[in-house]
This record gives sequence, structure tokens and C-alpha cells, in this order.
Amino acid sequence: MKLKNLINFDEQQQVFHLHNGNISYILGIDEGGVLSHLYFGPRIKNYHGQLKNPRKDRGFSDNLPEAQERTFSLDFVLQEYSSQGDGDFRNPAAIIRQANGSYSARFVYKDYKISFGKPQLDGLPAAYVIKKNEAQTLKIILEDQVNQLELILIYTIYQDYDVIARSVELINKSDKSVHIEKLASMQLDLPAGKKQQVISLPGAHANERQLQREDINAGTKIFESRRGTTSHQMNNFIAICDSQTDEFQGNIIGLSFVYSGNHKEEIEKDQYGATRILVGINDEQFDWEVKSQQTFQTPEVLMTYSAQGMNKMSDNLHRLMRERVARGKYKFAPRPILVNNWEATFMDFDENKLKPIVDEAKKLGIEMFVLDDGWFGHRDDDNTSLGDWKVFARKFPQGLKRFVDYIHANGLKFGLWFEPEMISIDSELYQQHPDYMLKVPGSKPSPSRNQYVLDMGRQEVRDNIYNQMTAILDSCQIDYVKWDMNRHLTDIYSPVLPANRQGEVLHRYVLGLYQMLEKITTEYPDILWEGCSGGGGRFDAGFLYYMPQSWTSDNTDAVARIKIQYGTSIAYPISSMTAHVSASPNQQTGRLTSMKTRGEVAMSGVLGYELDLTKLSSVDKKEVQAQIAFYKKIRSLVQYGKFIRLISPYDNNRCAWMFVSDDKNEAIVFSFKIMSEAQPAFEILKLSGLDADKTYKNLDTGAVIGGDELMNTGFYEPITQADFSSQVYHFKALAG
Repeated sequence: MKLKNLINFDEQQQVFHLHNGNISYILGIDEGGVLSHLYFGPRIKNYHGQLKNPRKDRGFSDNLPEAQERTFSLDFVLQEYSSQGDGDFRNPAAIIRQANGSYSARFVYKDYKISFGKPQLDGLPAAYVIKKNEAQTLKIILEDQVNQLELILIYTIYQDYDVIARSVELINKSDKSVHIEKLASMQLDLPAGKKQQVISLPGAHANERQLQREDINAGTKIFESRRGTTSHQMNNFIAICDSQTDEFQGNIIGLSFVYSGNHKEEIEKDQYGATRILVGINDEQFDWEVKSQQTFQTPEVLMTYSAQGMNKMSDNLHRLMRERVARGKYKFAPRPILVNNWEATFMDFDENKLKPIVDEAKKLGIEMFVLDDGWFGHRDDDNTSLGDWKVFARKFPQGLKRFVDYIHANGLKFGLWFEPEMISIDSELYQQHPDYMLKVPGSKPSPSRNQYVLDMGRQEVRDNIYNQMTAILDSCQIDYVKWDMNRHLTDIYSPVLPANRQGEVLHRYVLGLYQMLEKITTEYPDILWEGCSGGGGRFDAGFLYYMPQSWTSDNTDAVARIKIQYGTSIAYPISSMTAHVSASPNQQTGRLTSMKTRGEVAMSGVLGYELDLTKLSSVDKKEVQAQIAFYKKIRSLVQYGKFIRLISPYDNNRCAWMFVSDDKNEAIVFSFKIMSEAQPAFEILKLSGLDADKTYKNLDTGAVIGGDELMNTGFYEPITQADFSSQVYHFKALAG
């Protein structure tokens, strides 16, 4: 297939135009070599120059060096990338400390290069191409001649995905070192206009990615993590939309940062009503030395635009993340239904106590048993043994292999929990290598969960953990690994770096982690890898690159999970979200919820169970068997179909979402009512994403309804006089 150019440069207008069938992104070379932003939105055929930045003499706005007139200032121009000290007083994208101590930098246009394909980012996860001609990349080279620095702005646009990937590379061509104190991965300056809002995903442990929407007003709004990871508290995704935008209509720009460490998303509305958006590594505790002739590459941002509301924006990101960020054997494979022993036994188990759970899992149709925390070292509680990845002999007296063979003999796969980035004081690893721990000299480190953090930026630390892990992985057939991380980073110091480079520790930690993940996941391609950080504390596109799914939250309460999974779906595909049925009353909230509702919330993700199967009543066992049998029928549709949000639990006493097959011949709808009411309304549910010309059969009732009817007239939902109720509707198109 020959690809039409997706990127054009108009020599006369000095304008770059990135475009595919649905979107356009336009930027131009302006006065003095300034790179100006012009447009991001629906596809336009040709640009005729009407959006050149207007000129006006603005008071207290600096002009370009040696300017003879006063109508052009970086203080109000919509730029593609800004730096501190160049006369733009808004939040800068770059702050660079020069060798002479100055913080001033002025980058102007030098050159460009357009190529097919998409370059890999050295040491960083990023979206990729399978065929070179499915995307084009623009590299724009800016230079600071005084300080001999080059800044390369990298843009990749896909032919079949409404996404532009952006990142930045700084090259030091001087003979002296410079220090980066801030280098955003992207800047987007939007002109003044109608009222805009920002959507973000804040939260807390066991309450991750709660949907937040607020007006953009004058000043700066910051969304960030300073915890060393993406964090439960603030995900590294934001969206900018018109105030009237909803799930099905309106303009919206989504921005997802492909990174798993400290991040910052800045929204600034300036004095003239324009909006600046910056996304990148958080500059707090960040200071990176770039020596002579060296480079620094920022992580990537995925930008998408939708004129059809939030669902379309999410679908753009879902498709790209499933198909061009996630990798490996399980990218499109059916994810197995598992049972995890954590909420059943915690660390109080041995081989004999676990076998009855395995036996019951086989009877119920479960496909995998996962052994969680407590199998290694001498770990009976969370005060010991992290860093000692050797089988706990008292719990498995004949080794792990005999238990794993027992599981496989019962027709189940086997999964195992690790927490590779952590260390306990009570461990052989600490006794042998106390310097492996992040710790400021002369200070006592801060425990969390009575554990500490390994310095993953160091090769020898990674090698030690890698060798221990692979010894276990090679000892028996392990089909799945849950990679956990149960605290944030403190005591930020590495003994292998000099004093003036301690600002590199946090980013080096992430780069070292990525190096280890790349190595181990590549060398063990048949293992299904799942990310976890106390639940959803490191749920991001960067981790998705190595692990196709992550534990969405430690909160397994079905009612709480409705909001968590709804919020997560704004930015991430369903195939990345694991969801488990747990006991009732729930261990996190104490809430009583029916097995039906628990199952149907969990079936809206990658289904699993996390309870003691041996203690289920006969009625619940039959319900679980039915859930598993049904999920196996719809598994491909749920995990890889088009996901559509219908009713938000943030605005209603109900929630609904649905999954539609690519050919629109099948749809599964989940509807939830939160609290019962004495005099409930008769409520209509309208579907979306179906073929209006097709006729669909409700597989439960046998009713036949047109696709146009299901989407426009909808149907009345049954009234249930119970809290936390749920309904499932399964439709298939009739032939002909």
C-alpha cells in the first residue's frame, strides 16, 4: 500500500500541515524564526494563511532582539515551544541552566526533516508502527546559536489513527555541560475563544481516576505527581474541551503522557484569553546534566482530537493503545479468567491450604490460579523478605514446582506475584547490599508498609533482582506475573551520582525500570505480565507498553469500581483493566452487594476472582459458574470491542456502558442502579454505536428491535427495588 503524504510543507507560506482523513495540525515559521502554532482540529483540505498570528503593540510585552517595530512579541504569540528568558512571560516549556549560570535560551527555526515511519525513542516506551508507511514523522530543528543547543520537536501522525505523537530531543553542541531543569514533551497554545474546561483523573489509593471537570480560568492550573510514579492521586492524562461537550458531541483534545514517573500537566489562561498546555516530566526534583555532544530525549505524549465528544476521544486512544502501544503475545489474546488468593488467605497459607482453592477453581471453570504475596523469603507479614526472591520452604517444603505442577495437572495456568523494586530491612539482600536502597546519607529513611525502595537507576541493583526473578521463572512453568509496587519514592539520593546530579535520580529510576522491563518481558514472551502499584497507582500508557494489563484498583467493591472503571475508561482501553469479584461484605468498604452485581461489574473488564472459593454457598457457586460461562462467550467483545459510555455515575444514580463488535453485529450492555428509591422513575436506556439499518434480537427475551430504535427511542429498563442492582442486555443482529 502506497501512502499519501500525511505531512506537507508549504515553502511559500512556510507552513507545516499534518493531516489524515479526520484531523489536521498546522504550524508555521513566523517572524524571527519563531515557530508558531496555528491549528489543531477537524481535517481541512488546504490552509490558505488566514491564521497567521495577528500583530499588535501590547504594553509591557518585549519584542524580538533588534526589532524596529513593536507589534510582535513572544508574550502573546501562540508558539509551538517556549523557553525561559526569551521574552515570553507565560509558563515555559524549557528551563535550561547554561554553563555561565544564565537561564536564558532563545530557540529559532533552523531546518526540518519529513520521513515515513516512526523512530523509536531510546530507552523509553512509545507508540510504534508495524508498517513504515502507516505513519509519517516531522522533525523540526530549532537552535540556540548563542549557547550552541539544538532542540528537535518530533511529531508523528498516523494514517488510520486520529493521534499525533509528540516528543522533544535536546542536543548540546557546545563544549560545556548544561543542565535541564525543565523540558516539556509538548506545548499546545490555543487561541482565545469560547469557555473551555479541563478534564482530569485525580484520586487516592483505592479510589483511583475519579472523573473531574472544571472551568479553565485566568492563571495556572497544575495536575501532577511528585511521588516518583504516575500515582493514585493524579493520573497523567488530561483533556481540554468546550463547556458543552459531552460523551456524544462537542470538541475535545485528549493528551496522554507515555511515562510512569513524576509528571506535570499545566494549563495556563493568559492575560489575553489564550490557553497554554504543557505536558512533561515534573520539574520538581529534576535537574539533568547534558554534557558536550550528548542528548536528552523526553517521553512521548499522545494527542488526539474529537469533534464527536468524549466517547470518540476515548475510542481514538483505546485503539492506538491496544494496537500500537501494547505489544507481545497477549496484545489481542483472550485474557484468562483467574482467581487470586490474596483476599482469601492474605499471607496465611501453605501448599495444603491453597490446594482446595485450586480444586474449586477447576470445578467453576476458572482458568488460572495466581499466588500472591507471601510465598518467598520467610514472609508471614509485610515486615520482611522483600528482595529475597527464594521460595519460603516452610510453605512449600518440596519447592514451588510441585505446587505449580499440581495446578497444571488440574488444567489451570499458574501466576505468581513479585514486588521487584522494593527491599525490607529484614532481608538477606539488605544485609549484603544496604547501599542498594534509596537513602540520603546521614538520614534515617522513611518506611512505608515497612518497606523501602531499591535504586533501580543502578545496573548492579537491577541485575541482582533480575537474576533472582529469572531463577524462579526458570524453575517451573509460570504463565503470568503480577508486578507490584506498594509505596511511593522518598529519600531521593543515589551514591553513584555526584552532588550536582542528584536531580537525575527519579528519572534514572524510571529509565532503569524500563530497561529491566524491556529485558525480562522480551526474554519471557509467553508470560502474561500484569502491572500493579497498590492497585492503580501506576496505571499509564508507559507501563502498557511492557504489560498489556494492570490491576485497576485495590478497591474490589463493585459499587466503588463503577466509578473507578468509568473514569479509567476515559483514557485507557478495557483490555488493560483487570477487575475481580471479591467477598461480600467487601473488605475495603464493608458494603453488601449481590454476586450478580459484583460479577457484572467485573465482567466489564478483564474478569477475575479474589475470594475464598471454598467458602462460597452452593447458590453463589452456581452463579459464578454461570458468570464464567457467559464471560467466555463475550470475552472477545468485552476485551477488544468498541467501548461506549452511555450514562455517567458521576451525574446520575445509575450508570450504563456497552461494547459493540467491529461489524456492529453484536452488542453487550451493562446497566447499574446505585440506590433504590421508594417511587422510582420509569427510565429509558438509549444505546449507541449500532447499525441503524440492522435489526437486533435480544438474546434474553427474544424481542426483535431495529438498530435505529435502540439508539433513538431506546427502551424502558425494569424497576428493581434493591440497592446496587444491575442488568445485562445482549443483542445480535439478524441475518439479511
